[in-house]
Amino acid sequence: MADTRIPREVSTRQQEERPKTWTPPELLPEPDKQAGYAYRWIRTSMMNAADPRNVSSKLREGWEPVTIEEQPKFRLLADPDSRFKGSIEIGGLLLCKAPEEMIEQRAKYEADQTAAQADAVDNSFMRQNDARMPLFSEKKSTVTFGNK
Repeated sequence: MADTRIPREVSTRQQEERPKTWTPPELLPEPDKQAGYAYRWIRTSMMNAADPRNVSSKLREGWEPVTIEEQPKFRLLADPDSRFKGSIEIGGLLLCKAPEEMIEQRAKYEADQTAAQADAVDNSFMRQNDARMPLFSEKKSTVTFGNK
């Protein structure tokens, strides 16, 4: 019975591998990551109309355009008629980078703002509490299964 088995070293899984299928290319290529930086595509125009307000607000937030020298694989993809000379702009989107520390600080700031707003809503809700008909402000839920 053991004579009919094929040794594991001889058998391969290549036969069971699924055939590769064609997928459309991504609209925006992924940049090569540089340690300590986060990357983002920022809108410079919409429906062929420039959007300077969006660009200036993102630049004030700390985003800086990525140059072609930093990402040489984008040399052929960059828009030659771009307003941002030497930067990478594809289809009205400008590739920008920012230090990861700034991104983390921004996320913390927004989380604090959200928590403060939730506390304000809870305080406003509980202000209407009456001892004759108390309001409940439970912050956790439980899940039960079956009849107990």
